[in-house]
Amino acid sequence: MGTIRPITHRTDPQRTAAASTAKRVMRTKIPLPSDRTYEQVERHFRVERALAKQLKNADRAERARLYGVLYDELFARVPDHPRLARQADVVRTAEMNRIKRRMVEPFLTPSSTVAEFGCGDGLFAYSLCPDVACVYGIDICDQRDPRAPQPANFEMIVYDGYDPPLADGSVDVAFSDQLIEHLHPEDVRLHFETIRRLLRPGGVYVLRTPHALCGPHDVSRYFCDQPEGFHLKEWTYGELMRLLMHLGYGRMRGYRFVKGRPLEVPLACLRGVERALRCLPSSGRRRMAARILPEVVLAAAVPGDCTRRTGSKRAARRDGADG
Repeated sequence: MGTIRPITHRTDPQRTAAASTAKRVMRTKIPLPSDRTYEQVERHFRVERALAKQLKNADRAERARLYGVLYDELFARVPDHPRLARQADVVRTAEMNRIKRRMVEPFLTPSSTVAEFGCGDGLFAYSLCPDVACVYGIDICDQRDPRAPQPANFEMIVYDGYDPPLADGSVDVAFSDQLIEHLHPEDVRLHFETIRRLLRPGGVYVLRTPHALCGPHDVSRYFCDQPEGFHLKEWTYGELMRLLMHLGYGRMRGYRFVKGRPLEVPLACLRGVERALRCLPSSGRRRMAARILPEVVLAAAVPGDCTRRTGSKRAARRDGADG
């Protein structure tokens, strides 16, 4: 009787490599952007997720150092990052700055002192300078073009992400756009406390941030249901309102952009929509929220006895015309 040999199967090395590669390919949850390949988006995601993990695991002292360093590393390792492309798009930058202006303009007067947190290239802050007394651009690094002329009433402040060197009660209007989602959850409270301290009585903090219910909004949106990149936490109206009230902010107003302009919407209505959206399955919730609540736009005032700033410029023009 002959020896029984085990049956073996020859393995094609190329087929094995292809199968191994296929296992590593992550399924996308939404369509990829038309100007980037799958490989570019996946590499961006893996790099940003690893860097964000460092930030999430760091203590506050270490985060003060990492906030600027990790973003520089991200842009160096991901040269096709969409933010770099947007910065080179002059037309799009101008349109984005017009939208930002519509958010803050109702609160500005010729005597206002404005502080923009996360001012980036500084162009939006520069654009406010002709209409107010003073503008501070505040960021963890200076990203401005040194060739661009700086207005005389503008001051750049580079800080550690925690404590800008400004006097208490020295600011009328604070503003941030797409900033707080990048802050470590443990640092958000301190951020709002700092701005409340800087605002004069009656001053206001105007902010915009992506809405959590239609997120994630960073690069992890292509692969995950929760943000895993540099959006360390995304927010809802309800979450921000509770935190701001707890920290002593007073009247708050919510907005929704309609045809590029902010329309004030009762906060009770916005929170009711959030509660209704939470009842939907995750996939349906995300699609519906993207249509009706793509972002959180809030104006939170510091209590105090002062002239109401909202609409002051319109009122002044109207009174002058009537007189």
